[in-house]
Amino acid sequence: MSKKYVVAGAGIGGLCAALALTKRGFEVAVYEQSTQLGEVGAGLQLSSNAIHVLQALGIAEQVKAKAFCPESAVMRHYQTGKTYFTVPLGDTATQKYGADYLHIHRADLLTVIHEACEVAGVSIHLGQAIQGYQHKSQNLTIEFENGECLEADLLIGADGIKSKVQACMLGQTAAEFTGQVAWRGVVAASKLPKGFIKPNANLWVGPGKHFVSYYLRGGDLINFVAVQERRDWQKESWNEPGDISQLRETFEGWHPAVTELLAATEFCFLWALFDRQPLNQWTDNKVALLGDACHPMLPFLAQGAAMAIEDSYALAHCLASDSHTQTALQTYQNIRLPRTRKIQLNARRNAALYHMGSPIEQAKLAVLSGLSHLGLSDTVAAKKLDSIYAYNIVEQLNRLT
Repeated sequence: MSKKYVVAGAGIGGLCAALALTKRGFEVAVYEQSTQLGEVGAGLQLSSNAIHVLQALGIAEQVKAKAFCPESAVMRHYQTGKTYFTVPLGDTATQKYGADYLHIHRADLLTVIHEACEVAGVSIHLGQAIQGYQHKSQNLTIEFENGECLEADLLIGADGIKSKVQACMLGQTAAEFTGQVAWRGVVAASKLPKGFIKPNANLWVGPGKHFVSYYLRGGDLINFVAVQERRDWQKESWNEPGDISQLRETFEGWHPAVTELLAATEFCFLWALFDRQPLNQWTDNKVALLGDACHPMLPFLAQGAAMAIEDSYALAHCLASDSHTQTALQTYQNIRLPRTRKIQLNARRNAALYHMGSPIEQAKLAVLSGLSHLGLSDTVAAKKLDSIYAYNIVEQLNRLT
């Protein structure tokens, strides 16, 4: 195929899309505004639905080698440590969903995808920001921030929640501040007694905030995400340093598994959480959106990276299956929009539950606590997650074609 496809953004979704398209025979160039791909972002969770795509792209084993496989997902009370539910992961998830559930440092995942892209022949350009595009007759012209232009057959906007491609497509609209901020950091596991932090996806829920911790890099690092309801901080930057003493004070009185981890923390980042309403349109002639550019996910279902990865495979499949670009892009939108919309909204709803935000949410937690005595809360929680984790975009698309 001689068509030239351009991807705006060298994040997880953009690089996965470039790799998937290149494996389908397309010529792909990626343009990223940052001058380097670094350590920013700390850890993330890759549920089985994402691993199916990484398997199809031939990089699942390389990812697993840099990751950590948790035993369970566990939600607990912020002070007492009482368990609300436990959902088995590890071998159970692999057998149940047909693929692993992994925790990985964002930089490690990007390294694997980036290396695979280079081997496949993807052209990657750092320090070059795409500003917008124009359709002139049958031609697509891509405009860069430095004033240069490029003609291509397709533009994929994988440039995040502040997407310039989305703004060009749908008009400039501001993302909405959620009234919540996220503190993130990593700690060497050697700084804490062995086994002190359980080898799970640990979730601690409390009034106005919650805390997540899990291992990375085969257990060498412990990643944490601490979310707090707060309106005096609205910076979106991922590399804005946070005040570690303020973070410790914010979670003072929480379970020792939280406070001792923070006591061992030397540095953290802090950024505001922004959100957008679900979009009804992801495509415009020869332009398509992907990942956070069309469905930014709050981190309360740990599906942001997974949805971008699913998008990338679906987009490549649709373009390879239909030579008419606009029809292929519409098919891509039809397949992906309902699923991402549902998960986007459910992630938003989880904030209230995790933060005991209302009498209704407190009652839900009380029910979970009661069911845990009967061994039923685990089943309830697992069923809610099954529709996410058991989904296999690779198999679905194969059935469609």
